Amino acid sequence: MKASELAERLGGTLEGEDVDLVACGGLEEARAGDLSFCKDPKHVQLVQATKASAVLLPPDWDRGAPCAIIRVADPNHACMAAARIFAPPEPARAPGVHPTAIVDPSVKVGEGVHIGPYTVVEKGTVLGDGAVIEAQVWIGEGCTIGARTHIYPQVTLREGTKVGADCIFHCGVRLGGDGYGFNNGRREDGSVYIEKIPQLGIVEIGDGVEIGSNTTIDRARIGRTYIGPMTKIDNLVQIGHNVKVKGYSGLIAQSGVAGSTEIGYGCLIWAQAGISGHIKIADGVQVGPQAGVPQSLDGSLKYVIGAPAMSMKDLAAITLAPKMVAKLKAEIKALKAEIEKLNGKGA
Repeated sequence: MKASELAERLGGTLEGEDVDLVACGGLEEARAGDLSFCKDPKHVQLVQATKASAVLLPPDWDRGAPCAIIRVADPNHACMAAARIFAPPEPARAPGVHPTAIVDPSVKVGEGVHIGPYTVVEKGTVLGDGAVIEAQVWIGEGCTIGARTHIYPQVTLREGTKVGADCIFHCGVRLGGDGYGFNNGRREDGSVYIEKIPQLGIVEIGDGVEIGSNTTIDRARIGRTYIGPMTKIDNLVQIGHNVKVKGYSGLIAQSGVAGSTEIGYGCLIWAQAGISGHIKIADGVQVGPQAGVPQSLDGSLKYVIGAPAMSMKDLAAITLAPKMVAKLKAEIKALKAEIEKLNGKGA
């Protein structure tokens, strides 16, 4: 594709040679024929050294580039749009049931559904129009899969799971397994016991949810564990029983949410953050990487970090305190030396 055509499709302005572009690449990895992007002036050296044939830059960029420039309002967003243009089409999945798949006769299969090799779909399940169920998927009894939802290989949906339309589940997702529900204690004779609490609820997933590989979402003890519409969940995330995510939120790799916690609309839970059970996170709150949240967040703070989680200002004060003390000690020592020096002169 010519750079001029791409610039027009992205709503940008081309400066320089009308080169041919075939792919997207990072500034450091890009080669001839690649399009790259930069939105931050602090990366000017990377722009100057890039081997890309063209680079997306903001309108106020005044540092030049060694290649063609396409000026756009938001280089990051424009690069994502360009990547979709350059990306090869996904493999087409023809409607039908593979001969090795095991589909109970009671399953309701919508128009244009694809069921891949060695997949199992148990009785009472409903598959919406255009759903794609890839190879080696296991769908338990009484599940509902919405229209156009795409389930990649080796996903497990336990019985009763409800999934909305236009969802994407990547390889190894596990929905509807039992959560950590146990009672333990000591008997009168002093012996220890541990007993399992039945997990009788379901998992329900709203429309447009995407779940990354090897993420697990536990079924509710009673009622439902709910992931609201357009929520995006990364790989290796753990969501406990009876958790409710209202929607339009993100949970990033290795984050964990304990049982019965409620996460509001538009929240972002960063990597390796841990959220305790039976608390509420208000709409729009961000929980920073590796933060530990032991109690509810009412929205008065929109970003928290640390363990226990607190505002950036409070964390900075705590972190900087030892350095400030050391600095004060050094200043006091210098002042003492100066006083002694002055006293010596007076004598």
